[in-house]
Amino acid sequence: MSAKRTLMTAVDRSWLRMDTPRNPMMISAVLVFDNPIAISRLKHTLNERFLRFQRFRQCIIDEGDKVYWQDDPLFDLDNHLHRIALPGTACKAELQALTSDLNSTSLDLRHPLWQIHYIDNYQGGCALLIRIHHCIADGISLVRVLLSLTDKTPEPDEQQAPSIRPWKQPARSTIPRFLHRALDATEAATQQARLFMRSVREEPNYPLKLASTASGIAADILKLGLSPLEPHTCLKSALSGRKHVAWAEPLDLAEVKACAKALGGTINDVLLSAAAGALHKHFKASKEVIPHCGIRVAAPFNLRPLNQPIETLGNQFGLVLVCLPVEIADPVMCFRQVQENMTQLKQSYQAQVTYSLLDLFGRGPDILERRALDLLSSKASAVLTNVPGPKEPVYLAGSKLVQPMFWVPQSGSIGIGMSIFSYAGTVQFGITVDKAIHADPNAVMDYFRESFEALSHVAQAGL
Repeated sequence: MSAKRTLMTAVDRSWLRMDTPRNPMMISAVLVFDNPIAISRLKHTLNERFLRFQRFRQCIIDEGDKVYWQDDPLFDLDNHLHRIALPGTACKAELQALTSDLNSTSLDLRHPLWQIHYIDNYQGGCALLIRIHHCIADGISLVRVLLSLTDKTPEPDEQQAPSIRPWKQPARSTIPRFLHRALDATEAATQQARLFMRSVREEPNYPLKLASTASGIAADILKLGLSPLEPHTCLKSALSGRKHVAWAEPLDLAEVKACAKALGGTINDVLLSAAAGALHKHFKASKEVIPHCGIRVAAPFNLRPLNQPIETLGNQFGLVLVCLPVEIADPVMCFRQVQENMTQLKQSYQAQVTYSLLDLFGRGPDILERRALDLLSSKASAVLTNVPGPKEPVYLAGSKLVQPMFWVPQSGSIGIGMSIFSYAGTVQFGITVDKAIHADPNAVMDYFRESFEALSHVAQAGL
């Protein structure tokens, strides 16, 4: 008997078809732990908590006009979990070099699209380098999946442990049953539209609200299509496919919150301002003319209901173009401009528009998606994500997670990805840069901290 199949959603298919040698569509993570993790215990955790998601045991079957998920009858965890050691002193620079090497390499489409590398003896503990293809799920979903592997204490509390059953390799003569099925992207969008329509109808000015919404969406479609291309800078060039990865020492989240409160803004405003300041310093250091109208970064915007079960994978997010005022040297003026830009974005429908476009392109011919992708990627210089993590430390197989970092892939001609992740009272900031782009990722990390400290100093001084 042939294995059962699940049709891939149009949106997930879009992300699959975006995969190129220059920009592999992988979401990657580096998780650093204070103590070594026993491989046997790690395998047990993966078997019980990770492989319960059927998608991680499925291959892709591409039949041209349709793409399917199909159970891998020869699935073996050892094909996806690899144990390695860093050379030399096994320092941060060597871990960054290894991460750069692996993030420059595509996943094997003949197997389920994920890999975990267990790295021995890193800073007295260990590290996990995780790569998962974007067509499986978006960053929000995958962060939730990875956190479902962890516990609040070194030894899991059976009463608090997730109610999940371990997956066992089925006999080859049987057809595995589907444990979970990803929610179809179109159905999800339809449900969100119904909820919106219901809320609008309850208002007395329903007709005006409906007309305003329709005109707003139409205006955002026009803005997206007619917005000017990104200025030609050192951040935009032909890509080599070779990635360079770096991450900064974490910021204290309490300091970031204090800075935001003093300035009357949000944590996100502060971090985006620090990112803009870092790129301003990069332009200055490279002696390049700074674009007078700033640059834009593509930022994922979650469209997934917050109460949606974790079992629902797939991609449910849109993209918004965020303008970073890199031309403004004064930290407070830069902050105020970021505030204004974000206020305008919150009133737009850009995320819903781009989600719908991804769904549309995933249903059409490949050439249509390529052209649309080239157009959209020409309107941004980088991808920037900001994901909130656990407020308290978590443990994986008995070892404490001390520093997590996540990166989403870049698409089309975009060669820079910046990521912000909050965890246990800290803010992590990382970057990946294509080698063809003349930017030192470690220097940009230093600039990010310097920019935050400059803004925080002014805020503490009472402006």
